[in-house]
Amino acid sequence: MTDKEGVYRALVVREHDGVFTRAVETRRIADLPAADLIVRVSHSSLNYKDALSASGNRGVTRNYPHQPGIDAVGVVEESAVEEFQRGDTVIVGGGDLGMNTPGGFGRYIRVPASWAVPLPDGLSPREAMALGTAGFTAALSVEEIVAGTSPDDGEILVTGSTGGVGSYAVSILASAGYRVCAVTGKTDAHDYLKSLGADRIISRTEASDKWDKPLLSVEWAGVVDTVGGTILSRAVKACRPGGTVTACGNAQSPELPLTVFPFILRGVRLIGIDSPTTPPERRRKIWNRLAGEWRPPRLEEVARDVTLDQLDGEIQRMLDGGLTGRVVAVHSGPE
Repeated sequence: MTDKEGVYRALVVREHDGVFTRAVETRRIADLPAADLIVRVSHSSLNYKDALSASGNRGVTRNYPHQPGIDAVGVVEESAVEEFQRGDTVIVGGGDLGMNTPGGFGRYIRVPASWAVPLPDGLSPREAMALGTAGFTAALSVEEIVAGTSPDDGEILVTGSTGGVGSYAVSILASAGYRVCAVTGKTDAHDYLKSLGADRIISRTEASDKWDKPLLSVEWAGVVDTVGGTILSRAVKACRPGGTVTACGNAQSPELPLTVFPFILRGVRLIGIDSPTTPPERRRKIWNRLAGEWRPPRLEEVARDVTLDQLDGEIQRMLDGGLTGRVVAVHSGPE
């Protein structure tokens, strides 16, 4: 069957007696939730939140069966708003996409117009999904850093630097002229981080050293943190007066052992990055910057393509910790 008959293919997660399974199924466009836009998806990308949703994590997805995919790019098929017309190519992300609303791992989605922005000139649909939520979150973090920090102020620390957000943050900051110190626990990743533009690389142990002290000597002009825990705690305590620290993840820990001293004695700003709630105008601005002056070099090389039928294996590799690089899901054919 084809989408002309009102159906489409999607990766669907189902639960039976507490066991979650994933398989490509045929779904009906008419069953998608009511919203402003129907988008025919051409590309999506695999994120850790997708892997959690696809394995039954109730903190991400409450009800099953479910169609994951927090990122999507495609062509508007139907629009109930003047802002978008049939045939427009859009990037869709944020809101509840792929969490409790059917997401980009299906050929069709129906979403509010506020979740969509026009695909900017300078980015292909595939490149937009090579960036995806990871690149978008990195750019949100960098925007906060550059607003109050110049390259002359000193090094910028980036934690979790081999992950999607961290890698893009290193690349964007280095391209903008900042000296970047990257944190990684992977000794075989140093050449990779140097190729992204990292000026210096330190271990997780170094990044956590003396974290329990209330305040530390100044080391960083600013910080992009993706891991939380004691690494974030130490980074805040070693940030320059008036410096900015952004936080967007909790891979190490959701706990943050801190005193108020970095804030009341140095005026350090700790800014949370919550990409799903980014307002449409800022979302559009960030994507335009990613297509322009913040476009990472060799963007077309940082991801590999998989089909919808291959996604299940990639999700399992991500859950097992064996996945490297970005994965773009490509929808092909009429279905």
